[in-house]
Amino acid sequence: MILGGVPLLADLARRLAALNFGSDLLAGISILTSALLGEYLVGAIVVLMLSGGVALEQLATRRVSSALDALAHRMPRVAHRKTASGLSDAPLEEISAGEVLVVLPHEICPVDGHVIEGQGVMDEAYLTGEPFQIRKTPGSEVLSGAINGDAALTILSTRRPVDSRYARIMQVMEQTEKNRPPMRRLGDMLGAWYTPVAVAVAAGAWLWSGSPQRFLAVIVIATPCPLLIAIPVAIIGAISISARRGMVIKNPAALEQIDRCRTLIFDKTGTLTYGRPALVAVLCAPGFEETEVLRAAASLESYSRHPLSNAVLAAARQRNLPDEPVDHISEKPGEGLIGMVGGRRVRLTGRRGLASIPLLAPAELPVPAPGLECQVVIGDRYAATLRFRDEPRAEGVSFIAHLKPRHNVKKVMLVSGDREIEARYLAGQLGITEVHSAKSPEEKVAIVTAETQREKTLYVGDGINDAPAMLAASVGVAFGSGSDITAEAADAVILETSLAKVDELIHIGRRLRTIALQSALGGMALSLAGMIAAAAGYLPPLAGAIAQEIIDLAAVLNAVRVALPFNDMTDFEDPR
Repeated sequence: MILGGVPLLADLARRLAALNFGSDLLAGISILTSALLGEYLVGAIVVLMLSGGVALEQLATRRVSSALDALAHRMPRVAHRKTASGLSDAPLEEISAGEVLVVLPHEICPVDGHVIEGQGVMDEAYLTGEPFQIRKTPGSEVLSGAINGDAALTILSTRRPVDSRYARIMQVMEQTEKNRPPMRRLGDMLGAWYTPVAVAVAAGAWLWSGSPQRFLAVIVIATPCPLLIAIPVAIIGAISISARRGMVIKNPAALEQIDRCRTLIFDKTGTLTYGRPALVAVLCAPGFEETEVLRAAASLESYSRHPLSNAVLAAARQRNLPDEPVDHISEKPGEGLIGMVGGRRVRLTGRRGLASIPLLAPAELPVPAPGLECQVVIGDRYAATLRFRDEPRAEGVSFIAHLKPRHNVKKVMLVSGDREIEARYLAGQLGITEVHSAKSPEEKVAIVTAETQREKTLYVGDGINDAPAMLAASVGVAFGSGSDITAEAADAVILETSLAKVDELIHIGRRLRTIALQSALGGMALSLAGMIAAAAGYLPPLAGAIAQEIIDLAAVLNAVRVALPFNDMTDFEDPR
């Protein structure tokens, strides 16, 4: 009792000093009272029950690393300055905007900037979760955190490292994690009213009988082991069945909350869509051929990180169109992607970007249509409109439609970094009425935080730009395993990118909560009956401890049912 009880009591004392009253307070009172009254076997039994619950809880909540650790460990500590005498290493915090740096092969880019010398590729998957290999040439923009390829690149820094995009995401995540309110656990919510009732009954029995043994007997059988053991057992069962269904639970507390989320917030690309836009039409202006336009566009898009670039490149490969030489790349906000392709100036932009082209005849431009598009300008002439389609997930319509009637969801939102026309087109296809488009990670956090203050929220996304929003939500769910950062920020990771798996996770959470409540409330009801018997003098402390073990066994056996397969894993029609 001394070896096991002293550390447990010390931990309880620390939490009491912080005014953190958990469901294990009664167990601490039992251990202390047993020691004072010389009932060491009784105290040892309670220590066994409490330490067992603590061990199960630690098993359920153990994590390898935090999201912030994963972010911080990616960044280099030094940058390579290019000077007249060669390269010199400098600490990252000493780098300022306007410096010439060299990013060596396979290094992580330390700052935002643009290439001034060299050609190669960079892996920017950290930003999107997608395996994008972006070609770089003089003029190309580079992002901090991207992984360089086989060739060294000389870059000009445009921001200090602390102002870079990667640092801003880290800052948003750090602030969000700091401000995130702790989840109120099911056991603590039940213990909040059960503990004072049990202490009142025990104190009443002591005053009525005049025997402190009576107080101990009531407290021992009142020790809420169904809360301390049965609920962790149920959580481990839910983690187990989730793993068998391809879902990794990072934060077990989220399983207790997910079925109570009344606002569901979704990212767009890769979450509600397959994330694979396809080129479906090339509408050429008079004087231009489809092959000519597509070849020029594909040559330029090979240096872009835009999601539509892959669709253009895939279409060019299908037609066996070779790349043309590209130089003087620039991609400024609002202007689109510009470069010299085969000696001609080529620009990929939106309709607003065509305002500066005086030779454009209005009749040449196709009527706007739903979906994704971009315009190609060759020289000073409008050349073509490229139209794309990123198909919504096959199960999307029925999944969204069933959320309100089946899960009491009050609001479904689409929050995306994409343009408004693209986001609203997809939302219309799926039946989502509230849309927030063109949002940065910071703006996503603000939206999710505001919604979480009104109702519990579930955020589903797949890219690192979704990670801060996942931390701000009541429950964050990540699709896929492409981004370690996103996986660490999420409460659960769904390895198979399917909305049906989100529904399965909600059902597992609902089943966990139902069975955990059965075990906890059933065990507490039996304990209450035992408390009355102990208060009347029919159960001495040792008998009370043994009776509590029997109650625990019944509660745990019921909790184990969470791990068993069940039929209603989903409750909507999946057309696949």
